[in-house]
Amino acid sequence: MPLHPTPDSPPFSRRRILALGGSAFVLALAPRAVWRRRRLVTRSIPVMGTVAEILVVHDDVAQAQDAIDMAFARLRWVDATMSRFRHDSDIGRANAGAWKDAVVIRPETALVIGEALGWAEASHGTYDPGLARLVEAWDVTHRTAPPEPEVFARLAGRHFYRGVELVTWRGRPAIRFENPDIGIDLGGIAKGYAVDAAIAELEGNGIHDAVVNVGGDLRAIGRSPDGDWWQVGIRDPQSPSRTSDQLEVRNQAVATSGDYLQGFQNSGRWYHHILDPRTGEPRRAVVHSITVRASTCMTADAGATAVFGLSMGPAREILERSSEKLEVVS
Repeated sequence: MPLHPTPDSPPFSRRRILALGGSAFVLALAPRAVWRRRRLVTRSIPVMGTVAEILVVHDDVAQAQDAIDMAFARLRWVDATMSRFRHDSDIGRANAGAWKDAVVIRPETALVIGEALGWAEASHGTYDPGLARLVEAWDVTHRTAPPEPEVFARLAGRHFYRGVELVTWRGRPAIRFENPDIGIDLGGIAKGYAVDAAIAELEGNGIHDAVVNVGGDLRAIGRSPDGDWWQVGIRDPQSPSRTSDQLEVRNQAVATSGDYLQGFQNSGRWYHHILDPRTGEPRRAVVHSITVRASTCMTADAGATAVFGLSMGPAREILERSSEKLEVVS
């Protein structure tokens, strides 16, 4: 259903509010009466454990639909290649055997893992893509109680990313782990990469005005149907039916990390999916979400994951280590 702003929400003038699946964002669109002849074409699919939605502005609906087909195919390819839930994906194969011997992976997977390891170094391990075993132990989408302390304490403070090595085997990228406690989980960066890949597919098929949103990782190109920059509202984590902030997105990406969408309640505490590598438990945070803006969604996604739950000073220090300028916007 459309999400309408409440009296406490930032105003969107007289714009129509379009909710983006169950994500952290909503889009503000001008009333249809002022739209130009270009059409707004929207479609959504379940992928990567969430809902992906693509909005395209174009006067040729058939061309827009074809481009959306290609973009969705790219999202599915990234999911099939980098998901830790599939035994036949690059990540599934690596987690099954890279501690025994090097496992060959695709160049795209190596690129994303390399970026993830760079963020792990830049954050001194507040973000660690080597935590798959710990993520599996918590399994917050299915648990109703935390695992026994000895289970996650054994995996805490290990800096697993330092034991992940990207190598070359017979001219192809490969990966190996120092010990069997290491496993790759690209949940904090692969969605951002997938959004960028989908945008590239749209642009390669003649689309210049669009939004791709995958569960809170969003990138916009060009302009909205009325010719303005895209207006993106950020949901209030304390009251998801409201928006807490509004952004004007100009050929940029935004990503939100929050503790309020995935998790379970037990003995008065909310256990969410963003784990603290230092403690082996869900990261405790006073602020329940953070939104980062960048030129690419992979960068925004990794940045938001790395600094979630940190105070603003340390968060900015980590983001400043990136090769591009990042901005905390909420």
